[in-house]
This record gives sequence, structure tokens and C-alpha cells, in this order.
Amino acid sequence: MSSEVGRRRAAGSTPVSTSSSGYGDAAARAQVEFAAFVREHVPALTRTAYLLTGSALGAEELVQDTLVRLYPKWDRVAAADVPLAYVRRSLSNAYVNDRRRASRREYAYAEVPESVDEYDAIGRLADRDQLRDVLAGLPDRQRAALVLRFFEDLDDADTADALGCRVGTVRSLISRGLATLRDRLDPPTAGRTS
Repeated sequence: MSSEVGRRRAAGSTPVSTSSSGYGDAAARAQVEFAAFVREHVPALTRTAYLLTGSALGAEELVQDTLVRLYPKWDRVAAADVPLAYVRRSLSNAYVNDRRRASRREYAYAEVPESVDEYDAIGRLADRDQLRDVLAGLPDRQRAALVLRFFEDLDDADTADALGCRVGTVRSLISRGLATLRDRLDPPTAGRTS
């Protein structure tokens, strides 16, 4: 055992092989890079996941599942032009895939409001929970597009990259999503006068 490995064991860290193949060094480097990425970006990824899932527990689970899937191929993720964009795309893809699987076994029924007074315009929303609930009612891809575009402040091209679709598709998803939000937050009133 080399003295370097012995010092690492004494310090309580995992010994890293220093074979001539360099595999141990590359694996250790990837592990350190992954840990640094997690420390820096997990809070923002969790906020994004919260807006997607609508629950703190669901957000933590989505982020954890995404990172667990990406860890074995972290060298490829780290080699991406923007590793955060790669992870964000994986996160949104995982969300859409999870929802697609869940929709095959869940039957949700929308609750119809009793009166128009139950709605507020988006600009007057005092309660974030209401906006979260309305977002939760959107189709998954529309919700993901709105969260990435307006919460993460990505432009259309970066949002398209994160969702794995074309810019035109993102614009369509955002347009339909915003129209649905407007309708649900401020529905037309019969006999409204301007």
C-alpha cells in the first residue's frame, strides 16, 4: 500500500487506486466534480423540480432520481458545453416521463369552481399555492416549458434544448400554457362590460 493511500485511509476518505491505467484518478476526479456540482446546483434544481411537481417531497425525489441516473455517466455530463443545462434537461425529461407513467394509472378529475369569484388575476395573486395549483393543472410539457422559461429565465432556445424539442414547439407550449393560465385565473364573465 502506498503512503498516499495510507494517508487517505487515515483521514477517513475512500482509497483511490493509483494504477498506471489512470482509471482511479479519473473516477476520483469525476466523483469530486459531481460532489461540487451537487453542492452548487441542487438548491436551484430543487426549486425547479418543486414548480414542476408541486410538492417538496416530489421535488427532492425527482432531483435525487435524476442525479442517481446521471452519476454513472458523470464524465459525459461534465464534458457537455453546459453541464447544468444537461442536468436540467434530464430533470425535465424525468418529470415528463414520470407523469406519463403516472397518468396511465391515475384518474384525476378537475374540480369545477362554483363561481367566477373564486378566481384572481395572475397579477393579483397573493398566494403562491394558488398559482402552483393552477400550474399543476397544465399538461406536463406546457408546465415544464413555463417553469423553464419564466422561473429559470431560460430563453426559448435553451428551453427547447432542455425539453429536447424545437424552438417553435416551445413557443407553442408557452403560448397555450399562458392562455390556459389566463383562462383559469381570470375566466370570461357572462355579461361583462368594459
